[in-house]
Amino acid sequence: MSLKIRKAVITGPTGAVGVALIQELIANDIEVTAVCRRGSKRIGSIPKDPRVRVVECDLDEVWSLPDILGIKPGNAGGGTDPAYDAFYHFAWDGTYGDTRQDLALQTRNIIYTIDAVHAAKKLGCSVFIGAGSQSEFGHVDGVLHPDMPCDPDNGYGIAKLAAGRMSRIECEKLGMRHIWCRIVSLYGPYDGEYTMVMSNIIKMCRGEAPKCTKGDQVWDYIYSKDAARAFRLVAQSGKDGAVYCFGTGRTRLLRDYIYAIRDAVKDITGIAVEPEMGAIPYYPNQVMHLEADISDLTADTGFIPGYSFEEGIREVIRWYRECVRDTA
Repeated sequence: MSLKIRKAVITGPTGAVGVALIQELIANDIEVTAVCRRGSKRIGSIPKDPRVRVVECDLDEVWSLPDILGIKPGNAGGGTDPAYDAFYHFAWDGTYGDTRQDLALQTRNIIYTIDAVHAAKKLGCSVFIGAGSQSEFGHVDGVLHPDMPCDPDNGYGIAKLAAGRMSRIECEKLGMRHIWCRIVSLYGPYDGEYTMVMSNIIKMCRGEAPKCTKGDQVWDYIYSKDAARAFRLVAQSGKDGAVYCFGTGRTRLLRDYIYAIRDAVKDITGIAVEPEMGAIPYYPNQVMHLEADISDLTADTGFIPGYSFEEGIREVIRWYRECVRDTA
C-alpha cells in the first residue's frame, strides 16, 4: 500500500531530525503542523513556510492537541478541518547525560507516547511513526537487525522499547498503522552540541584540538536529510507493525569520520587543527561496532542513502558558521 500524505503532525520539530523532516515534507508539498514545547528557545529553527503551522504544546498536554488545533470529535475529516494523514512523534524528555537514567522521567515518556497515539487518532491520522533508538537493543557489537532480541541497559533504552511496543498495541486497537524507527547514529544541522560530530565541528572551527579516543570504533552515521527522506517514505509505504533501523548500512572507523571533519573544516575555513587521537579512554563497556541493517527499509520503501559523510558534513559546517557561530 502507499499512503498519499497531504498533512502531517510532528512533535519535537526543533532538533536535527525534526527540522530536516519538515524541510523534506514541504519540499514534497505536504503541510506540516510543528508541535514544540511552550516557550521553546529553539522555535526559531522551525522552517518558515506558508505550509508550516507552529503550535506550542508541552509533552504532558499532547493528549489535548486536537483541542488546541480546533479539531472536534467527528469532524477530523470534514468541514473546515481536513484530516491529518501522518503523525510523527519525536518529542522526548531526557535524551542525554544523567537524565537517561531518570526512571520517573523516562516512564512519563511512555505515557506521553500513548497520549500521542490517541491524539493522532482524533486528528484523523492513518499512520503513527515513532522515533526509537539503538539504545533499545542494549549492549550490542555488530549489525543491528530490526528483529534481533532487545536487552536495553539504561532507563532511556528501556523506555523507548516500551513506548514502541505499547504504542503498537494501542495503534492496533485504534485501527492505525504503526511504524517504529530505531536511529543508530545521526548528524546534521540543529543537532546537539554534545554529540561527537557537533562537538568536534565546534572545537575545530574555534581552532581547538579536540581530545578523542583512539577511534577504533566501527560506526554507521546517517545524515539528517537522508533520515528525513526515510521517515517520509515509511509513512507512505512502510509496513504496519514494522521496526526499521535507520542508518546507511555502511561503516567506517570513528577516527575516519573525525579526520573527514578535520579535512572539511580546513577546506571551508582554512583552520588546520589536528585531533588528539587516543587522548581520552573509551567509556566503560564501550560499544565498538554499530551498524544498521537497512535491507527491510530498502525493500519496503525503496530508501537508499543519498549523502556521503563528506557531502553531509560540509553542509553541517557551513550551517554552523552561518547560522550558529556568527550569531552567537
